Amino acid sequence: MSKIPPHIIDDIMQTSRIEEVIGEFVNLKRAGSNLKGLSPFTDEKTPSFVVSPAKQIFKCFSTSKGGSVVTFLMEKEHFSYPEALRWLADKYGIQIPEDEPATAEELAAITERESLHIINEFAKTHFMHNLLETEEGAAVGLSYFEERGFRKDIIQKFQLGYCLNVSDDFTKAAQKKGYKLEYLEKVGLVKSKDDRHFDFFRGRVMFPIHSVSGRVLGFGGRTLITDKKIAKYFNSPESIIYNKSEILYGLHFSKGDIIKYDNCFLCEGYTDVISMFQAGIQNVVSSSGTSLTKDQIKLIRRYTQNITILYDGDAAGIKASFRGIDLILEEGMNVKVVLFPEGEDPDSYSKKASTTELENYIKEHTQDFISFKADILLKDGEADPIKRAELIREIVHSVALIPDQITRQVYLQQIASQFDISEQIISSELIKLRKGVVAKQLQEPEILDLPVEKQAETFIPETGANAKEASLHDEFNLINLLIKYGTRVIEIEQFDENGQAHKVETSIIELVHSELDRDELTFKHPLCAKIYAVFINGLNENQLFQSSYFKRLEDQEIVRFVSDIESNDHELSAGWFSNYSIITRSESDRLEEAIMNSIYGFKAAKIEQRINEIRVKLQEPNLSDEEMMGLLAEQMAFERVKLVFADKLGRIILR
Repeated sequence: MSKIPPHIIDDIMQTSRIEEVIGEFVNLKRAGSNLKGLSPFTDEKTPSFVVSPAKQIFKCFSTSKGGSVVTFLMEKEHFSYPEALRWLADKYGIQIPEDEPATAEELAAITERESLHIINEFAKTHFMHNLLETEEGAAVGLSYFEERGFRKDIIQKFQLGYCLNVSDDFTKAAQKKGYKLEYLEKVGLVKSKDDRHFDFFRGRVMFPIHSVSGRVLGFGGRTLITDKKIAKYFNSPESIIYNKSEILYGLHFSKGDIIKYDNCFLCEGYTDVISMFQAGIQNVVSSSGTSLTKDQIKLIRRYTQNITILYDGDAAGIKASFRGIDLILEEGMNVKVVLFPEGEDPDSYSKKASTTELENYIKEHTQDFISFKADILLKDGEADPIKRAELIREIVHSVALIPDQITRQVYLQQIASQFDISEQIISSELIKLRKGVVAKQLQEPEILDLPVEKQAETFIPETGANAKEASLHDEFNLINLLIKYGTRVIEIEQFDENGQAHKVETSIIELVHSELDRDELTFKHPLCAKIYAVFINGLNENQLFQSSYFKRLEDQEIVRFVSDIESNDHELSAGWFSNYSIITRSESDRLEEAIMNSIYGFKAAKIEQRINEIRVKLQEPNLSDEEMMGLLAEQMAFERVKLVFADKLGRIILR
């Protein structure tokens, strides 16, 4: 890929709204001037993920991740820096100069993960072309979808396609583009036997499976042949980009409505989602034929606390699906159930009913899980006391999984009332079962999800007696001030050749550079050195860089560091100065003293470090008298300079 021009990057960064982008992945709620939600990077029940629209940064206090909108996409979607920018450009309609198509050599240089994504994207386009533009695709694939009642706009929206019933049509097309056979096999699009290579999905209609951001992770392929020996559906094998237990079909399209209506309808298959979507109910996803997993539930929990499961009317495995209800309850979420009429499923029912009729049916037939379990388990055996006791115990077991005590108590009262049984008896059974649940959880300890707002390790490291640690501490403090106040202009005293003092105006960046350059001092910490080099390169081009400039850089370590500074938001206040025993008046009054204090502290730490190095050197047994005298003279000189800095620092440090 060719490099994106700097002015285009600026345009992308200025146009992108971090709250809009992250809002596609996380259910954000207003918290003062910020937005807050559950971390998309880890499992947590207490929101610790904060987005600042004003500063256009995010901070995840559970994982210490933070940065700009580009950083988020790189962390969440594993985009490269250019890919994140291109994703944003596409979202906001910003034109990027066209690239030449990637050659085989260019593809070889891209990481395996990105290669697999590129291949899946090519496959999606190829299969869509087959469906809409080829004779076989139109006669077989498109006619099948139209017979299922899918409109053309819905077919295109979900990017449905068709793999020609030719042994190697896709394989040849992909190899002609220069895609590696090794990668084609890894995503499951091509199979090899001996020296033959053939299309895995040949003769099947294709359902691309998207990530939350819309990247194609894999495919589901349905055969159109009625042969019991042939599997109805083939799915892509798991790979480094596709883990079916962590994916929900349709979430890319439905997440907005899930947030809007604060509820997620969960069904079983691809066509259920597409038909419901076409009928106007768009807050719907499917587990794509797999048993519901904890990871899928946690994915939904980012957008809502409420799940409504849509069951087929003749589903033989409803009892087996009770495990899914228990998993939802265990995650502290609310679950309701809708059972469709016998012989119907969400796909078939939504085709024969109007949107209003479908909405009304769902509304009228929504049950809580207690009533649903009771209806299923007591069917044809309501009078049997043994079955009734087993049912109650089964329901109480589900309630015992709920982490919130108040919610458990509410359900306890409902069970007692519904089954006309003493609350005390239910409570006793619940306590017993709850102990078992807690004991099981203790065998699998988890990190507590508390929003502890600790600073990132690279922000301002803890200091110790060790001079090297103290030196690094002062390096970070100085860089911190440069990022926050580097472009500020202050007045300082300078002396001319005659010793006369004059007031001159200078930016803080220029002042720091002058002071450090005069004594030939450098930053030792790699991150500090990188950031300082950016400042100096700017000075060489007569530019003073603000913090916003650093957040646009490709180097995400710098972006995260700058975002950490902004998210911690240390102003030059009484609290900030107390770290250095400085008496404060106001930010503007004390800025010059703060920066000079930081410069002197930086220099003093370097001197102390050198003095310690000399002391260690003096302990060496084989030093000549000449070497020893030279080291002692150097130490004395540094000690004198140290006293000068102590005097300067003494003006503003309380002893």
